[in-house]
Amino acid sequence: MPDFFVHANHWYWWTLAVLFVVLEVFTPSTFFLFLGISAAAIGAVVLMMPGLGWEYQLLAFAVLTVVATMLGRQYLRKRPISTDQPLLNRRGAQYIGRQFNLEEPIANGSGRLKVDDTLWKISGKDCLAGSLVKVIGVDGTVLHVEVIDN
Repeated sequence: MPDFFVHANHWYWWTLAVLFVVLEVFTPSTFFLFLGISAAAIGAVVLMMPGLGWEYQLLAFAVLTVVATMLGRQYLRKRPISTDQPLLNRRGAQYIGRQFNLEEPIANGSGRLKVDDTLWKISGKDCLAGSLVKVIGVDGTVLHVEVIDN
């Protein structure tokens, strides 16, 4: 067995906990946070019980990680993280309610719309270029529009 496992003490676990928390800062999920919490807890257990074998340390870490992940996900589901930009990563949803002038006509229920620097596929009733449309929904990469009567 490698000496790393045989001589693992609380400092190994606390160092691992810090590494997981630092990794959490650079990832868009909360998974590494739960690994860090579990590693810190095992470090505290090993501090109180220095003779605990590495097999039991790893087993306790695995079990605690699963429990922490399940409890954390349940907590976050009940109390979602609020943000001042909830549509930040949903570009299409940001355009709902906005109005645009069509540069190209909508034919056979589909067309294209230039929004800022991006061309979007659009769906809606057929209409001529120059018509004013309003985005009423989004389905993946397709914006659903309706013609606004002037």
